[in-house]
Amino acid sequence: MTERRPRHLRGATHRPVLLGIALLSVLASGCAGAPPPPAEEVPHGYVEGAEETAEAQTRLIVADPGSGAVTVLDLLTEQTTPAGTVPGPRALLGDGRFGYVTGADGSTRIIDSGAWKVDHGDHVHYYRTEIAEVGALPAPEPGAGPGAVPVTAESDGSTTVVSSDTGPSTVLDRAALERGEITAGPPVPAGTGAGVPLAGHVLVATSSPGSPTPDRVAVRDRTGAEVATITEPCPDLDGQAVTRRGAVFGCADGALLVSEDDGVFSGTRIPYPEPFDDDQRARAFASRPGSSTLAAPAGEQGAWSLDLGRRTWTRVATGPAVAVNTVGERGPLLALGRDGVLRAFDPADGRRQAQRPLLSAAAATGGDGQVRIEIDTGRAYINDPSGSTVHEIDHGDGLRVARTLQVPGRAGFMIETGR
Repeated sequence: MTERRPRHLRGATHRPVLLGIALLSVLASGCAGAPPPPAEEVPHGYVEGAEETAEAQTRLIVADPGSGAVTVLDLLTEQTTPAGTVPGPRALLGDGRFGYVTGADGSTRIIDSGAWKVDHGDHVHYYRTEIAEVGALPAPEPGAGPGAVPVTAESDGSTTVVSSDTGPSTVLDRAALERGEITAGPPVPAGTGAGVPLAGHVLVATSSPGSPTPDRVAVRDRTGAEVATITEPCPDLDGQAVTRRGAVFGCADGALLVSEDDGVFSGTRIPYPEPFDDDQRARAFASRPGSSTLAAPAGEQGAWSLDLGRRTWTRVATGPAVAVNTVGERGPLLALGRDGVLRAFDPADGRRQAQRPLLSAAAATGGDGQVRIEIDTGRAYINDPSGSTVHEIDHGDGLRVARTLQVPGRAGFMIETGR
Protein backbone atom coordinates (compact mmCIF):
# COMPACT_ATOMS: atom_id res chain seq x y z
CA MET A 1 0.00 0.00 0.00
CA THR A 2 1.40 3.21 -0.94
CA GLU A 3 1.14 6.10 1.47
CA ARG A 4 -0.90 9.05 0.20
CA ARG A 5 0.81 12.23 0.89
CA PRO A 6 -1.21 15.36 1.45
CA ARG A 7 -1.52 17.65 -1.53
CA HIS A 8 -0.08 21.14 -1.14
CA LEU A 9 -1.48 24.06 -3.07
CA ARG A 10 1.11 26.34 -4.61
CA GLY A 11 2.14 28.97 -2.16
CA ALA A 12 -0.29 27.88 0.53
CA THR A 13 2.39 26.97 3.01
CA HIS A 14 4.16 30.41 2.78
CA ARG A 15 1.15 32.74 2.62
CA PRO A 16 1.00 33.55 6.38
CA VAL A 17 4.70 34.34 6.42
CA LEU A 18 4.48 36.59 3.39
CA LEU A 19 1.43 38.38 4.76
CA GLY A 20 3.23 38.97 8.04
CA ILE A 21 6.26 40.40 6.25
CA ALA A 22 4.06 42.64 4.13
CA LEU A 23 2.18 43.86 7.17
CA LEU A 24 5.39 44.68 9.00
CA SER A 25 6.65 46.53 5.93
CA VAL A 26 3.48 48.60 5.72
CA LEU A 27 3.61 49.40 9.41
CA ALA A 28 7.26 50.37 9.19
CA SER A 29 6.72 52.59 6.19
CA GLY A 30 3.64 54.07 7.86
CA CYS A 31 5.61 54.97 10.98
CA ALA A 32 8.41 56.50 8.95
CA GLY A 33 6.11 58.73 6.95
CA ALA A 34 3.36 59.37 9.50
CA PRO A 35 2.52 63.05 10.02
CA PRO A 36 3.36 64.49 13.43
CA PRO A 37 0.52 64.65 15.92
CA PRO A 38 -1.49 67.86 15.63
CA ALA A 39 -0.19 70.74 17.72
CA GLU A 40 -2.13 71.45 20.85
CA GLU A 41 -4.72 74.11 20.11
CA VAL A 42 -3.92 77.46 21.71
CA PRO A 43 -6.98 78.84 23.53
CA HIS A 44 -8.38 82.12 22.26
CA GLY A 45 -6.80 84.99 24.13
CA TYR A 46 -3.82 82.96 25.37
CA VAL A 47 -0.73 85.04 26.14
CA GLU A 48 2.45 83.19 27.06
CA GLY A 49 3.72 84.05 30.52
CA ALA A 50 0.51 85.80 31.59
CA GLU A 51 -2.59 84.78 33.50
CA GLU A 52 -5.94 85.64 31.98
CA THR A 53 -8.49 86.85 34.52
CA ALA A 54 -12.24 87.35 34.58
CA GLU A 55 -12.06 91.00 35.66
CA ALA A 56 -9.83 94.01 35.15
CA GLN A 57 -6.62 93.91 37.20
CA THR A 58 -6.47 97.66 37.74
CA ARG A 59 -3.30 99.09 39.25
CA LEU A 60 -1.73 102.48 39.88
CA ILE A 61 1.87 103.42 39.19
CA VAL A 62 2.95 106.17 41.58
CA ALA A 63 6.21 108.13 41.67
CA ASP A 64 7.53 110.12 44.65
CA PRO A 65 9.10 113.41 43.45
CA GLY A 66 11.27 113.57 46.56
CA SER A 67 12.84 110.13 46.84
CA GLY A 68 12.24 109.04 43.25
CA ALA A 69 10.71 105.77 44.47
CA VAL A 70 8.28 104.17 42.04
CA THR A 71 5.48 102.01 43.47
CA VAL A 72 2.75 99.87 41.93
CA LEU A 73 -0.51 99.75 43.90
CA ASP A 74 -2.86 96.83 43.23
CA LEU A 75 -6.37 98.26 43.42
CA LEU A 76 -7.94 94.86 44.08
CA THR A 77 -5.76 93.91 47.07
CA GLU A 78 -4.33 97.35 48.05
CA GLN A 79 -0.90 95.69 48.08
CA THR A 80 2.04 97.91 47.09
CA THR A 81 5.11 96.68 45.22
CA PRO A 82 8.34 98.69 44.82
CA ALA A 83 9.30 99.13 41.16
CA GLY A 84 12.66 100.88 41.23
CA THR A 85 13.89 104.41 41.71
CA VAL A 86 14.07 107.32 39.26
CA PRO A 87 16.00 110.27 40.73
CA GLY A 88 14.13 113.55 40.35
CA PRO A 89 11.06 112.37 38.43
CA ARG A 90 9.58 115.07 36.20
CA ALA A 91 6.81 113.22 34.41
CA LEU A 92 4.91 109.93 34.49
CA LEU A 93 3.01 108.67 31.45
CA GLY A 94 1.09 105.47 30.81
CA ASP A 95 -0.19 103.44 27.86
CA GLY A 96 -2.53 101.04 29.65
CA ARG A 97 0.15 98.60 30.85
CA PHE A 98 3.54 100.30 31.00
CA GLY A 99 4.55 103.41 32.91
CA TYR A 100 7.18 105.82 31.56
CA VAL A 101 8.96 107.81 34.28
CA THR A 102 11.24 110.62 33.13
CA GLY A 103 13.97 111.57 35.59
CA ALA A 104 16.09 114.63 36.20
CA ASP A 105 18.76 113.40 33.78
CA GLY A 106 16.23 113.24 30.93
CA SER A 107 16.18 109.45 30.61
CA THR A 108 12.85 107.63 30.80
CA ARG A 109 12.49 104.45 32.85
CA ILE A 110 9.91 101.91 31.63
CA ILE A 111 7.92 100.03 34.30
CA ASP A 112 5.74 97.01 33.52
CA SER A 113 2.76 97.23 35.89
CA GLY A 114 1.87 93.62 35.11
CA ALA A 115 -1.77 94.43 34.30
CA TRP A 116 -3.44 95.16 30.98
CA LYS A 117 -6.49 94.75 28.76
CA VAL A 118 -6.81 93.58 25.16
CA ASP A 119 -9.85 95.04 23.40
CA HIS A 120 -11.23 93.00 20.47
CA GLY A 121 -14.12 95.37 19.86
CA ASP A 122 -16.97 93.02 20.74
CA HIS A 123 -15.21 91.61 23.82
CA VAL A 124 -12.13 92.17 25.97
CA HIS A 125 -9.48 90.06 27.72
CA TYR A 126 -7.80 90.95 31.02
CA TYR A 127 -4.31 89.79 31.99
CA ARG A 128 -1.81 89.99 34.80
CA THR A 129 1.85 89.06 35.20
CA GLU A 130 4.82 90.00 37.35
CA ILE A 131 5.66 93.66 37.98
CA ALA A 132 9.06 94.47 36.50
CA GLU A 133 11.47 97.17 35.39
CA VAL A 134 12.00 96.84 31.65
CA GLY A 135 14.81 99.32 31.03
CA ALA A 136 15.29 102.94 30.05
CA LEU A 137 15.10 105.21 27.03
CA PRO A 138 18.15 107.49 26.81
CA ALA A 139 17.96 111.21 27.44
CA PRO A 140 17.46 113.41 24.36
CA GLU A 141 20.44 114.97 22.66
CA PRO A 142 21.89 118.10 24.31
CA GLY A 143 20.14 121.24 23.17
CA ALA A 144 16.82 119.52 22.53
CA GLY A 145 15.18 121.90 25.01
CA PRO A 146 12.53 121.43 27.70
CA GLY A 147 9.97 120.31 25.11
CA ALA A 148 11.98 117.13 24.60
CA VAL A 149 10.57 115.73 27.86
CA PRO A 150 7.98 113.06 26.88
CA VAL A 151 4.40 114.29 27.03
CA THR A 152 2.50 111.31 25.58
CA ALA A 153 2.85 107.53 25.50
CA GLU A 154 0.37 105.75 23.24
CA SER A 155 0.01 102.21 21.90
CA ASP A 156 -2.13 100.56 19.23
CA GLY A 157 -1.29 96.98 20.18
CA SER A 158 1.65 96.55 17.80
CA THR A 159 3.47 99.87 18.18
CA THR A 160 4.15 102.14 21.13
CA VAL A 161 5.20 105.76 20.62
CA VAL A 162 6.73 107.87 23.40
CA SER A 163 6.58 111.47 22.23
CA SER A 164 7.63 114.97 23.15
CA ASP A 165 6.48 118.30 21.76
CA THR A 166 9.75 119.32 20.12
CA GLY A 167 12.21 116.47 20.43
CA PRO A 168 12.18 113.21 18.46
CA SER A 169 9.55 110.60 19.28
CA THR A 170 10.65 107.05 20.08
CA VAL A 171 8.86 104.24 18.24
CA LEU A 172 8.94 100.92 20.12
CA ASP A 173 8.05 97.38 19.07
CA ARG A 174 5.15 96.50 21.37
CA ALA A 175 5.65 92.72 21.20
CA ALA A 176 9.30 93.10 22.21
CA LEU A 177 8.32 95.43 25.04
CA GLU A 178 5.92 92.83 26.37
CA ARG A 179 8.81 90.33 26.37
CA GLY A 180 10.86 92.73 28.48
CA GLU A 181 12.96 94.04 25.59
CA ILE A 182 13.36 97.56 24.24
CA THR A 183 13.48 97.49 20.43
CA ALA A 184 13.25 100.91 18.82
CA GLY A 185 12.37 101.56 15.21
CA PRO A 186 13.14 104.66 13.12
CA PRO A 187 12.39 107.70 15.33
CA VAL A 188 9.94 110.42 14.44
CA PRO A 189 12.16 113.47 13.76
CA ALA A 190 12.13 116.52 16.00
CA GLY A 191 9.80 119.30 14.96
CA THR A 192 6.93 117.05 13.85
CA GLY A 193 5.19 117.05 17.21
CA ALA A 194 4.02 113.93 18.98
CA GLY A 195 3.72 110.74 16.96
CA VAL A 196 0.48 108.76 17.26
CA PRO A 197 0.29 104.99 16.60
CA LEU A 198 -2.64 103.69 14.58
CA ALA A 199 -3.06 100.31 12.86
CA GLY A 200 0.65 99.52 12.83
CA HIS A 201 1.58 102.96 11.47
CA VAL A 202 2.62 106.25 13.05
CA LEU A 203 0.75 109.49 12.39
CA VAL A 204 2.82 112.68 12.52
CA ALA A 205 2.21 116.37 11.95
CA THR A 206 3.48 117.90 8.74
CA SER A 207 3.26 121.30 7.06
CA SER A 208 1.86 122.22 3.68
CA PRO A 209 4.14 124.29 1.41
CA GLY A 210 4.19 127.83 2.76
CA SER A 211 2.52 127.00 6.08
CA PRO A 212 4.49 128.29 9.11
CA THR A 213 2.91 125.69 11.42
CA PRO A 214 1.88 122.04 11.04
CA ASP A 215 -1.48 121.78 9.28
CA ARG A 216 -1.59 118.22 7.94
CA VAL A 217 -1.27 114.64 9.22
CA ALA A 218 1.11 112.26 7.46
CA VAL A 219 1.07 108.45 7.77
CA ARG A 220 4.37 106.60 8.17
CA ASP A 221 5.02 102.87 8.13
CA ARG A 222 7.34 100.98 10.47
CA THR A 223 10.38 101.82 8.37
CA GLY A 224 9.68 105.53 8.78
CA ALA A 225 8.62 105.98 5.16
CA GLU A 226 5.69 108.31 4.48
CA VAL A 227 2.94 106.29 2.80
CA ALA A 228 -0.02 108.68 2.85
CA THR A 229 -1.19 112.16 3.81
CA ILE A 230 -4.63 112.87 5.22
CA THR A 231 -6.53 115.12 2.82
CA GLU A 232 -8.46 117.06 5.45
CA PRO A 233 -6.45 119.96 6.92
CA CYS A 234 -5.78 120.60 10.60
CA PRO A 235 -4.53 124.20 10.90
CA ASP A 236 -2.02 124.86 13.69
CA LEU A 237 -2.09 121.23 14.81
CA ASP A 238 -1.49 120.87 18.55
CA GLY A 239 -2.63 118.06 20.85
CA GLN A 240 -3.45 114.42 20.19
CA ALA A 241 -5.06 111.29 21.65
CA VAL A 242 -5.72 107.67 20.72
CA THR A 243 -9.26 106.29 21.03
CA ARG A 244 -11.02 103.13 19.89
CA ARG A 245 -12.51 105.19 17.02
CA GLY A 246 -9.12 106.39 15.82
CA ALA A 247 -6.58 109.13 16.50
CA VAL A 248 -7.69 112.64 17.43
CA PHE A 249 -5.69 115.80 16.69
CA GLY A 250 -6.38 119.28 18.03
CA CYS A 251 -6.74 121.97 15.36
CA ALA A 252 -7.23 125.73 15.52
CA ASP A 253 -10.79 125.30 14.24
CA GLY A 254 -11.74 122.03 15.95
CA ALA A 255 -10.49 118.46 15.83
CA LEU A 256 -9.43 115.98 13.18
CA LEU A 257 -10.39 112.33 13.68
CA VAL A 258 -8.16 109.97 11.68
CA SER A 259 -9.38 106.40 11.23
CA GLU A 260 -8.21 103.33 9.31
CA ASP A 261 -10.28 100.84 7.34
CA ASP A 262 -8.66 97.95 5.46
CA GLY A 263 -5.35 99.79 5.14
CA VAL A 264 -6.89 103.09 4.02
CA PHE A 265 -6.50 106.12 6.31
CA SER A 266 -9.04 108.95 6.23
CA GLY A 267 -9.86 112.06 8.21
CA THR A 268 -13.06 113.60 9.56
CA ARG A 269 -13.15 117.21 10.72
CA ILE A 270 -15.16 118.10 13.84
CA PRO A 271 -15.39 121.93 13.94
CA TYR A 272 -15.91 123.99 17.06
CA PRO A 273 -19.49 125.24 17.47
CA GLU A 274 -18.44 128.89 17.75
CA PRO A 275 -15.37 131.13 17.47
CA PHE A 276 -13.32 131.95 20.57
CA ASP A 277 -9.88 133.12 21.67
CA ASP A 278 -6.93 130.90 20.83
CA ASP A 279 -6.06 130.28 24.49
CA GLN A 280 -9.39 128.49 24.92
CA ARG A 281 -8.89 125.80 22.27
CA ALA A 282 -8.44 122.13 23.21
CA ARG A 283 -4.80 121.03 23.30
CA ALA A 284 -4.48 118.44 26.08
CA PHE A 285 -6.99 115.60 25.76
CA ALA A 286 -7.97 113.05 28.43
CA SER A 287 -10.43 110.17 28.37
CA ARG A 288 -11.40 106.86 29.89
CA PRO A 289 -9.85 103.96 27.92
CA GLY A 290 -12.42 102.48 25.57
CA SER A 291 -14.55 105.63 25.58
CA SER A 292 -15.38 107.73 22.53
CA THR A 293 -15.71 110.96 24.54
CA LEU A 294 -12.75 113.17 25.44
CA ALA A 295 -12.22 116.14 27.75
CA ALA A 296 -9.75 119.01 27.45
CA PRO A 297 -9.18 122.30 29.28
CA ALA A 298 -10.78 125.33 27.60
CA GLY A 299 -8.73 128.18 28.94
CA GLU A 300 -8.92 129.31 32.55
CA GLN A 301 -12.66 128.98 33.11
CA GLY A 302 -13.91 125.90 31.35
CA ALA A 303 -13.44 122.53 29.68
CA TRP A 304 -14.39 120.97 26.38
CA SER A 305 -16.28 117.70 25.96
CA LEU A 306 -15.70 116.11 22.54
CA ASP A 307 -18.14 113.35 21.57
CA LEU A 308 -16.61 111.42 18.67
CA GLY A 309 -19.74 109.37 18.08
CA ARG A 310 -21.95 112.42 17.61
CA ARG A 311 -19.13 114.55 16.17
CA THR A 312 -19.96 117.38 18.59
CA TRP A 313 -18.21 119.73 21.01
CA THR A 314 -19.75 121.01 24.25
CA ARG A 315 -18.17 123.73 26.34
CA VAL A 316 -18.62 123.31 30.10
CA ALA A 317 -18.15 126.19 32.56
CA THR A 318 -16.07 124.34 35.16
CA GLY A 319 -14.26 127.35 36.59
CA PRO A 320 -10.45 127.33 36.98
CA ALA A 321 -9.33 123.68 36.92
CA VAL A 322 -5.99 121.92 37.32
CA ALA A 323 -7.20 118.59 35.85
CA VAL A 324 -10.17 117.40 33.79
CA ASN A 325 -11.34 114.04 32.48
CA THR A 326 -14.58 112.41 31.41
CA VAL A 327 -16.37 109.15 32.07
CA GLY A 328 -18.02 109.18 28.63
CA GLU A 329 -21.12 107.30 27.46
CA ARG A 330 -23.49 109.74 29.21
CA GLY A 331 -21.28 109.83 32.30
CA PRO A 332 -20.10 113.08 33.90
CA LEU A 333 -17.18 115.30 33.05
CA LEU A 334 -14.94 115.66 36.13
CA ALA A 335 -12.89 118.75 36.96
CA LEU A 336 -10.61 119.34 39.94
CA GLY A 337 -10.62 123.05 40.71
CA ARG A 338 -7.72 125.16 41.85
CA ASP A 339 -9.51 125.24 45.19
CA GLY A 340 -9.05 121.46 45.54
CA VAL A 341 -12.76 120.70 45.00
CA LEU A 342 -13.77 117.91 42.62
CA ARG A 343 -16.87 118.73 40.56
CA ALA A 344 -19.01 116.64 38.22
CA PHE A 345 -20.84 118.15 35.23
CA ASP A 346 -23.36 116.88 32.73
CA PRO A 347 -21.43 117.10 29.43
CA ALA A 348 -24.65 117.55 27.46
CA ASP A 349 -25.83 120.79 29.08
CA GLY A 350 -22.96 121.76 31.40
CA ARG A 351 -25.08 121.49 34.54
CA ARG A 352 -23.14 120.82 37.75
CA GLN A 353 -24.26 117.52 39.25
CA ALA A 354 -22.11 117.14 42.37
CA GLN A 355 -19.01 118.41 44.14
CA ARG A 356 -16.62 117.04 46.75
CA PRO A 357 -13.74 118.83 48.57
CA LEU A 358 -10.65 116.62 48.21
CA LEU A 359 -7.37 118.53 48.35
CA SER A 360 -6.08 121.75 49.80
CA ALA A 361 -5.64 124.58 47.33
CA ALA A 362 -1.88 124.41 47.90
CA ALA A 363 -1.80 120.69 47.08
CA ALA A 364 -3.90 121.19 43.96
CA THR A 365 -1.81 123.99 42.48
CA GLY A 366 1.66 123.87 44.00
CA GLY A 367 4.54 121.52 44.62
CA ASP A 368 6.70 119.46 42.32
CA GLY A 369 4.11 116.82 41.39
CA GLN A 370 1.07 116.74 39.13
CA VAL A 371 -2.58 116.12 39.96
CA ARG A 372 -4.30 113.65 37.67
CA ILE A 373 -7.83 112.32 37.32
CA GLU A 374 -7.69 108.71 36.15
CA ILE A 375 -11.02 107.09 35.25
CA ASP A 376 -12.29 103.58 34.65
CA THR A 377 -15.84 102.27 34.24
CA GLY A 378 -16.71 102.42 37.94
CA ARG A 379 -14.21 104.67 39.69
CA ALA A 380 -12.05 107.76 39.40
CA TYR A 381 -8.66 108.20 41.11
CA ILE A 382 -7.18 111.54 42.18
CA ASN A 383 -3.72 111.74 43.74
CA ASP A 384 -2.62 114.20 46.43
CA PRO A 385 0.87 115.31 45.30
CA SER A 386 1.64 116.78 48.72
CA GLY A 387 0.89 113.57 50.65
CA SER A 388 0.69 109.80 50.38
CA THR A 389 -3.01 109.60 49.58
CA VAL A 390 -4.96 108.58 46.49
CA HIS A 391 -8.72 109.17 46.59
CA GLU A 392 -10.96 106.56 44.97
CA ILE A 393 -14.20 108.21 43.84
CA ASP A 394 -17.47 106.59 42.80
CA HIS A 395 -18.30 108.88 39.88
CA GLY A 396 -21.77 107.35 39.55
CA ASP A 397 -22.80 108.09 43.14
CA GLY A 398 -22.47 111.81 43.69
CA LEU A 399 -18.64 111.69 43.87
CA ARG A 400 -18.72 109.53 46.97
CA VAL A 401 -15.27 108.73 48.38
CA ALA A 402 -15.21 104.93 48.10
CA ARG A 403 -11.70 104.44 49.52
CA THR A 404 -8.73 106.45 50.69
CA LEU A 405 -5.64 104.59 49.49
CA GLN A 406 -2.19 104.97 51.00
CA VAL A 407 1.12 104.64 49.15
CA PRO A 408 4.71 104.77 50.46
CA GLY A 409 6.12 108.28 50.17
CA ARG A 410 4.34 111.00 48.22
CA ALA A 411 1.82 110.41 45.47
CA GLY A 412 3.38 113.12 43.32
CA PHE A 413 2.73 111.46 39.95
CA MET A 414 0.17 108.77 39.11
CA ILE A 415 -1.24 106.77 36.21
CA GLU A 416 -3.70 103.84 36.07
CA THR A 417 -3.17 100.58 34.18
CA GLY A 418 -5.12 97.40 33.48
CA ARG A 419 -8.31 99.17 32.38
